[in-house]
Amino acid sequence: MKENSDGFVRADQIDLKSIDEQLERHLNKALTIEKKKQREEDGKQRLEWEIDPSNLIIKSVIARGTFGTVHRGVYDGQDVAVKMLDWGEEGQRTEAEIASLRSAFTQEVAVWHKLDHPNVTKFIGATMGSSELQIQTDNGLISMPSNICCVVVEYLAGGALKSFLIKNRRRKLAFKVVIQLALDLARGLSYLHSQKIVHRDVKTENMLLDKTRTVKIADFGVARVEASNPNDMTGETGTLGYMAPEVLNGNPYNRKCDVYSFGICLWEIYCCDMPYPDLSFSEITSAVVRQNLRPEIPRCCPSSLANVMKRCWDANHDKRPEMDEVVSMLEAIDTSKGGGMIPVDQQQGCLCFRKYRGP
Repeated sequence: MKENSDGFVRADQIDLKSIDEQLERHLNKALTIEKKKQREEDGKQRLEWEIDPSNLIIKSVIARGTFGTVHRGVYDGQDVAVKMLDWGEEGQRTEAEIASLRSAFTQEVAVWHKLDHPNVTKFIGATMGSSELQIQTDNGLISMPSNICCVVVEYLAGGALKSFLIKNRRRKLAFKVVIQLALDLARGLSYLHSQKIVHRDVKTENMLLDKTRTVKIADFGVARVEASNPNDMTGETGTLGYMAPEVLNGNPYNRKCDVYSFGICLWEIYCCDMPYPDLSFSEITSAVVRQNLRPEIPRCCPSSLANVMKRCWDANHDKRPEMDEVVSMLEAIDTSKGGGMIPVDQQQGCLCFRKYRGP
């Protein structure tokens, strides 16, 4: 193909096949460069905890909360639980409210993705909102709005510890089971505190069981890295009935607020009952702070266990033990002689040392 003197090329001398091949090679090269560039940009934009939303299928709802729902799901072939947060339709919330929710979401993820312990629910990943999220329905897959954000964690088939305790409210639990559950929770909290993390909402509802009945701490919605200055950690954060006096009072607090909450959980695990069932929120707050109200320890409760409860819920947070000390105290308790709680429908009398108790 040669140009003539006028700068034109004769059509009958053009090798069309050669031009097609050159064009195809050029386009393939350009496409490869573009894909590589896109992957690099995605890598830069995607944080270390972010999942690929196209690999996540969200299924049925298993729990509902104030700002979202928890679903069953599958991620990369693995059974997962998906905590979904909805920032609300446009116009329903102010920008400040949405920013606050996003900040809380990022805080939860930032805390959770660094944790690795057998008594802490395994974090898999999260996404800050994507149009690629899909929910499985009877009519197929439907796409979710891009303002939905989610946290993906391992699915634990045993459900919430609170539900397990309610199921055993009449039968109560064998003393060995009580100590096993308490140790799982204590070890998980001890690990969190070693990582300078305060959970701030320790309660049986936030503890999950796997299929072997191992307790795993979940829900880091209000967890935060412990401030070096206690005055930086204030505010009524947590759930009434489990909140330490200093938290209820709006005073500065530290990781010892988790120790107090653990003491209430320990009583709940032993008794399979709710603390303060007949008191209103305001009555609980006033009585815990001003009258040193605590759950009544049954007279059949072994003194070794009762001592742990009392030390954990001491009004003075400085007198409460560290969680690693709580672990040691629980490990030292002898469970070979039993020590189960008296079921409500049985004749009263101390049955602590009967050999067979519970399920």
